[in-house]
Amino acid sequence: MVLDVITSTSFAPAAEVLSQTIEAIIETVVNAKDVFIKKESFAELADYLERIVPLLKELNKRNVSDAEGLNNVVEVLNREIKVAKQLIMECSKRNKVYLLMNCRSIVKRLEDTTREISRVLSLIPLDSLNISSGIIEDITQLCDNMRNAEFKAAIAEEEILEKIESGIQERNVDRSYANNLLVSIAEAIGISTERSALKKEFEEFKSEIENVQLRKDQAEAIQMDQIIALLERADAASSPKEKEIKYFTKRKSLGSQPLEPLQSFYCPITREVMVDPVETSSGHTFERSAIEKWFADGSNLCPLTMTPLDTSILRPNKTLRQSIEEWKDRNTMITIASMKPKLLSEEEEEVLHYLGQLQDLCELRDQHREWVVLENYIPILIELLGAKNRDIRNHALVILCILAKDGDDAKERIAKADNAIESIVRSLGRRIGERKLAVALLLELSRSESVRDCIGRVQGCILLLVTMSSSDDIQAARDASELLENLSFSDQNVIQMAKANYFKHLLQRLSSGPDDVKMTMATTLAEMELTDHNKLSLLEDGVLGSLLHLVSYGDIEMKKVAVKALNNLSSLPRNGRQMIREGAVGLLLDLLYRHTSSPTLREQVAATIVHLAISTASQDSSGTQVSLLESDEDICRLFSFINLTGPTVQQSILQAFHAMCQSPSASNIKTKLTQFSAVQVLLQLCELDDLNVRANAVKLLCCLTEDGDEATILEHLGQKSIETLLRIIKTSSDEDEIASAMGIISNLPESLQITEWLLDAGGLPIIFSFFHDGKHNGPQKNQLIETAVGAICRFTVPTNPQSQKKVAEAGVIPVLVKLLDLGTSLTKRQAAISLAQFSQSSLGLSWPIQKRKGFCCFSAPPETGCPVHRGICTVESSFCLVKAAAVEPLVRVLGDPDIGACEASLDALLTLIEAERLQSGSKVLDEAKAIPPIIKLLSDPSPRLQEKVLSSLERIFRQVEFKQKYGASAQMPLVDLTQRGNSSTKSLAAKILAHLNVLHEQSSYF
Repeated sequence: MVLDVITSTSFAPAAEVLSQTIEAIIETVVNAKDVFIKKESFAELADYLERIVPLLKELNKRNVSDAEGLNNVVEVLNREIKVAKQLIMECSKRNKVYLLMNCRSIVKRLEDTTREISRVLSLIPLDSLNISSGIIEDITQLCDNMRNAEFKAAIAEEEILEKIESGIQERNVDRSYANNLLVSIAEAIGISTERSALKKEFEEFKSEIENVQLRKDQAEAIQMDQIIALLERADAASSPKEKEIKYFTKRKSLGSQPLEPLQSFYCPITREVMVDPVETSSGHTFERSAIEKWFADGSNLCPLTMTPLDTSILRPNKTLRQSIEEWKDRNTMITIASMKPKLLSEEEEEVLHYLGQLQDLCELRDQHREWVVLENYIPILIELLGAKNRDIRNHALVILCILAKDGDDAKERIAKADNAIESIVRSLGRRIGERKLAVALLLELSRSESVRDCIGRVQGCILLLVTMSSSDDIQAARDASELLENLSFSDQNVIQMAKANYFKHLLQRLSSGPDDVKMTMATTLAEMELTDHNKLSLLEDGVLGSLLHLVSYGDIEMKKVAVKALNNLSSLPRNGRQMIREGAVGLLLDLLYRHTSSPTLREQVAATIVHLAISTASQDSSGTQVSLLESDEDICRLFSFINLTGPTVQQSILQAFHAMCQSPSASNIKTKLTQFSAVQVLLQLCELDDLNVRANAVKLLCCLTEDGDEATILEHLGQKSIETLLRIIKTSSDEDEIASAMGIISNLPESLQITEWLLDAGGLPIIFSFFHDGKHNGPQKNQLIETAVGAICRFTVPTNPQSQKKVAEAGVIPVLVKLLDLGTSLTKRQAAISLAQFSQSSLGLSWPIQKRKGFCCFSAPPETGCPVHRGICTVESSFCLVKAAAVEPLVRVLGDPDIGACEASLDALLTLIEAERLQSGSKVLDEAKAIPPIIKLLSDPSPRLQEKVLSSLERIFRQVEFKQKYGASAQMPLVDLTQRGNSSTKSLAAKILAHLNVLHEQSSYF
């Protein structure tokens, strides 16, 4: 019947309605994207509606006769589209909280509309209207989908609605319940959980339900009023001032005395005020636990009327329970208000008692905590932190922490109290128990963004927290670390942490912060005075990678501070070597050569290179060795750069090469520098007026002249250079420079020409003046004397008797003898070398003894001849070791731990037994007790020294007297040498043993 009607009438009226319907669908689909709630469900509806449009457009195109039935169907469809559109508009404009509260009804309306549209579509006679099979198939499938569509509230939405229903039924839920509920609502509707955002949304919700239209539905109005009453308990629902006014209005209405409980509040069984009252089938109310025990004990009669009870019926008496809760709250409110004066008592026990009572109340309910805050207990508790009694302070800290956990309002009130944060921080410096409570309180306070800054500003707070973060108490350490984490929001706090040796957050910002923050952190590292431990731990924690990245990719200012920070860290040799391993040298050299526009950057780079060079000089021989400069090209380029830069960078480059000359690669560095004409350049730098550059040039030149190429040195060294070195020695105030200049003179090749230049320039008195110069003391004095004695050696060579004479006449020999006892090992060695050289000339300079003339009784007594040289000897004329009293000091040097000093001393002593002086010299050595220490030197590991000792003993033991006296003591060391010595020492040892009749002269050792 319906189909006949649809297909038999004019189509014109339906065409207009179809166009309107298509427009309405398109508009509805667009608006569906703007809904605040159930977005996925509305998107599904929009998809259904879009799939209807092709059918409607097809119907609109076809010129078919209209029918009353078709008009009706189209009008119904148009009406349902408008219903859907209206629902979407409501969900796009109304308050989000209100929509969430009504999500169940919204879902129901959505589902009803979808199914009604499906029913209407199914009434269109698609087969008889000559519609394409594709559209027919799609519409058929669409009708099935829409008919079976199910829309449901999300799980989170259902949970919120259930919590609201439960809270309304309970009537007396805690504030924390309302807080958590409001946060859940915010998360569900997609708004911020910040207090201001929550309050704004809640106020809009209240305005929404006050709408006149809403008030027509009394049931909904009552439900919404209950929801508002529940949510109003949340902190965000009202301002602190509003809460305060509401609280004091209520408290003033209660009076000042607690009320006794009503008789109905008591359980007839326990005779105590009920907590969970339940009503039995008899209509009487009991405490739930008491009546359940009554039933469990086997009785099913009413305890009051003794009538039978249905034990399965126990109904909560919510009205009575609410009355009991209200009575308790009234009395608690009065109690809290009345306790304040008690906490100000001078009796410590009384204060402790009421603090305990206050703590119990705070722990019981969050409502109590809110009242304590509103009663302004916080300033009193802060004041109690200054009490002498530790227990009072601890109780106050505990209560403050409980209050702080209650919400941001309490945290802010604590922070605003006079000296509050300072008082809490002071507790960080007390005993561990109090420290733990204080750090726990500060940690809780730091969860409020507005309070964090107050904590970081208190002097000493961060230092105490850093100390606690490494405490043995695990909880205290964890709380301190978490608090430092919370305080790290501020760059200034992070810097304070770094100054307290806590670098975690500084390193994080240096690695991943914005450029301005990276600059601040790098500047902090650059300017801090770091301990060696700090420098090492920073590198181990990864600071190097961040700094090298800034050096590579930062702007010029960033590069400056990054290099300065590297310079600070690289002063620890271990760090310097790590920087070399991780490729810092290439970056630094590139900066040095390329950034000509920034002298400051160049100077910092050069200073850092010096540290890296110094680090290579102190390497453990057991580890992998590193070199600052790997290639000859690098060495040449860096040294050549001296001529292209200013004095500060020149000085640093010279220092770097001087350090490299002390490293494992020193030999290669010295060789390459010599090949690159460094000697010539350094001699020129010695002429400069810049004292710092000159001093470092002298020090490096001293290194190059140690075992250097004599030909190269002689090629570039002239009389002017000698005069320059002597001028430096005479006028410089830098003791290292003086020592290096004298070291150069000591290291110069043995050349008569150079010695003459030195003498002509007055070098001898200049050098000798340092032997008894009282201006220099300590390590510098030792170094100066070492180099001065070394320089003197060149004047004492036997091939230059004139210079020997000048040195002796200057009084040098007695001073050298003194230094054998007083000097360092190197000084002793150099002094012994000079004395040995003097002694080699003694025999030729000793005067023969004059024969006596005339009668014996009238003649002058004969002069005593030298026991070694058999003539007249003096210190100044023949340089005799015996007359100089040098023999015994030289013998003592034989026991020096330095092998070089021992050998030089032995050489000097052996000059006394050369050639025909063997017998006389041996007696002098015997008298000086020199032979036993000489024998002892056979055990020294040096083959050269062993050979010298063996040669001397072989000659001494030719004399029967000494063979008999010392042969036995020499036997074991000699036998040992025949076992472990080289071929030469074995043969010499065997020869002596043959003298001693220990070995046969035909022994295989020969």
